[in-house]
Amino acid sequence: MSEHELSDVEREALTELLLQLGDDDFIYAFRGAEWLGLAPHIEEDVASASISQNSMGHAVMFYELAGTLGLSEANVLAHGREANERKNSILLERVNGEGSYMGTPTFDWAYTVVRNYFYTLAKKLKMDALQLSTYGPLVDVAKKVNMELHYHLLHWRTWFIQLSQSTDEAKTRMTLAIKKVMQDFGDLIHYGDWTVEIEKKGYSASAKQLEQIWLSMMNPIVTSLGFDETILEYELKQNGRNGQHTEDLHLAIATFSEVYQTDPVATW
Repeated sequence: MSEHELSDVEREALTELLLQLGDDDFIYAFRGAEWLGLAPHIEEDVASASISQNSMGHAVMFYELAGTLGLSEANVLAHGREANERKNSILLERVNGEGSYMGTPTFDWAYTVVRNYFYTLAKKLKMDALQLSTYGPLVDVAKKVNMELHYHLLHWRTWFIQLSQSTDEAKTRMTLAIKKVMQDFGDLIHYGDWTVEIEKKGYSASAKQLEQIWLSMMNPIVTSLGFDETILEYELKQNGRNGQHTEDLHLAIATFSEVYQTDPVATW
């Protein structure tokens, strides 16, 4: 199926999916970039910065694909929309911790590791599913994104396991981080109000199916590390896919769009 064969409803459903994917990676990359110079050691500084750069590139690919369906070009989608127009998961917009990058940040590395690991596994499952999408151009993008996810997933899985098996303090911090992440997990593998159309048209796999796969893969890992299986329980409270967001996103937009907003029509 090509963009010329889409009905208005099909085009809108596909656009919603692409914005969810792009917005997730964009804000995820932004939060990752805030760790630049603050990571636990120099090698991690380089590694996590590289992952953030890759993820920003993935966001651009999804935005550019949305542009072929009639949306604005990637820079406008990334920097020119208000919070209520964005479709990212609430989990990904949360701040890294107290303070700010330009101030005196006291970010939480345990929280970052857990969020990044849980998100990257969910993203990997989505990209695997999207390679069976009925929309050909999305299949091509998913294949390109997937080539880098193996290494991203290995990186964060290693951190997750090592910290969970480290000191008593580290285990306590990881326990608190998992609980905090799961408070916002509800909309991560969700399509919001467009769930029926996205799934019915075969643009992506069933969200419930992906959630079950994610849990079946994560449960053995957390239990093997001594966490209770119930620590992964969650419920849907707010849904970023429907434009419901927190003050954290408003503040993030003000920061990452500051230069763009000085001259939105300029070529950057």
